[in-house]
Amino acid sequence: MTVPTHSGIALSAREIHKSFGGKEVLKGISADVHKGEHIAIIGPSGSGKSTFIRCLNLLELPDAGTLDLQGERVFDADRRTSASSVRALRRRVGMVFQSFNLFATHTALENVALAQKLVLGRDKNAARKRAEEQLERVGLQDHMQKHPSQLSGGQQQRVAIARSLAMDPEVILFDEPTSAIDPEMRVEVLKVMKELAEAGMTMLMVTHEIQFAQQAADRVMFIADGEALATGTPQEMLVDPPHERIHRFVKAVSGVV
Repeated sequence: MTVPTHSGIALSAREIHKSFGGKEVLKGISADVHKGEHIAIIGPSGSGKSTFIRCLNLLELPDAGTLDLQGERVFDADRRTSASSVRALRRRVGMVFQSFNLFATHTALENVALAQKLVLGRDKNAARKRAEEQLERVGLQDHMQKHPSQLSGGQQQRVAIARSLAMDPEVILFDEPTSAIDPEMRVEVLKVMKELAEAGMTMLMVTHEIQFAQQAADRVMFIADGEALATGTPQEMLVDPPHERIHRFVKAVSGVV
């Protein structure tokens, strides 16, 4: 079913609700992400940021709301969602998690090639070629034959990013991709993400990296208590926040007393 949507909008979420054990975690969040746009999602821990971004990939099925991708209705909570519809959406909307989720017994190259063969049906040679291209893109051309245990946290996360890129997604979601990495290793992951942004990849990023959000995001969304309190440019949201709640959060995360 195709629903008329502005041609410039890659992903549109409307009134997304989600509850766990009777507790409403998302209270009707809506967002439009334009093609090539980069949105940073910030907010306190437990505010619903990760739940929201997982709903956009249907890793969590919203209790209410709709999702449109490139003008096509891909999820409606009022209608039955088939497993094939979920798989089809995940082929088009990539996800990079806090944890790397790599297969320990596979090399970096094998980790990036495997999903292509299983999900996209690419043959071995095509999947390997694409994996090599994306690992080189994230600066790991000299580490393709290493196993995850031989890589730093930052390198493992870059393998995870390459794996997502190799699936040719229309949108990539990042769920705090630097939170499980030592501080000195974060720079290399953020550098890759910034390069993806500059290359025009449509991205939503849950992050506490305020400086990165200022540099790489077109818009910043602040989520607190399951609601999107405000959305605006990095200048509006991070330099001169429109709400005291956002101002306090930015000060705390930035280490300003």
